Amino acid sequence: MPDRRTPVTAGAHSANLRKKATIETITGLAALRARVAQWRRDGLRVALVPTMGNLHEGHFSLIRLARSHADRVVASVFVNPTQFGPNEDFAQYPRTPEADALGLGAAGCDAMWLPTVETMYPYGAQATVRVQVPGITTTLEGAFRPGHFDGVATVVARLFNQVQPDVAVFGRKDYQQLAVIRYMVRDLAFAIELVGADIVREDNGLAMSSRNQYLSAEERVQAAAIHRCLQAMRDAVATGTPRATVEAEASQRLQADGFVPDYAVVRRPDLSEPADGEDGPRVALIAARLGRTRLIDNLEW
Repeated sequence: MPDRRTPVTAGAHSANLRKKATIETITGLAALRARVAQWRRDGLRVALVPTMGNLHEGHFSLIRLARSHADRVVASVFVNPTQFGPNEDFAQYPRTPEADALGLGAAGCDAMWLPTVETMYPYGAQATVRVQVPGITTTLEGAFRPGHFDGVATVVARLFNQVQPDVAVFGRKDYQQLAVIRYMVRDLAFAIELVGADIVREDNGLAMSSRNQYLSAEERVQAAAIHRCLQAMRDAVATGTPRATVEAEASQRLQADGFVPDYAVVRRPDLSEPADGEDGPRVALIAARLGRTRLIDNLEW
């Protein structure tokens, strides 16, 4: 059997990239482990793409990216109760497993892992063992959604244990989430390669998200202003505008465009606050409400 980190050959990749007409849906943990164990015996490299379902082209792009890193791809579809706050939309979050299976199969996914809450949390969501990542989880999204990242880290750690993938793919739209998972993987010594996928956008620049379906047709056009605001923040930093001014002007711009911003900030890649005039990579991050929909986006440079 090859080393789990051995790259897949070009020939294997060409075979892997062919679209699949069907996909195996697995609902039991023993069956999932048996399937992955068989792939291991065959010397195959396994990728995991965690999702909460209600999938769109952004998710399917993650599947295609995962296929370029592995021989077999598992996509989990699980609406995770531990990452929703008491006033958030867990009960209303769309569940579309049949449509998800069709889209995943067309994108080249091999198996859809569809666990129940009871399978994921045998003692119940309130009595579960939790994973808490310090520091990075209490700022930005963590400040506005207390406990959210504890739920994310908890469910992702469980998925890693269940699937035991060689590689896991996450979208960069949830920038802070990816940073939290990177911290957890390093600290807990998961033998998993993490791959961050580029944001997939609508033609008008709006980042694809399952929550975009809550937007009216008018709001969907209006929501593209977030991406333009991120670009303006990048350009202002490039001209030497002080960071506090960049952030204040971004918040004002969002309000003028009809949003209620939670934050509009410029950070280092590790989400710490840079000093004015300091060189190095940056990321601008925005969270804002438009009507009843809360949107997040970011831009790296």
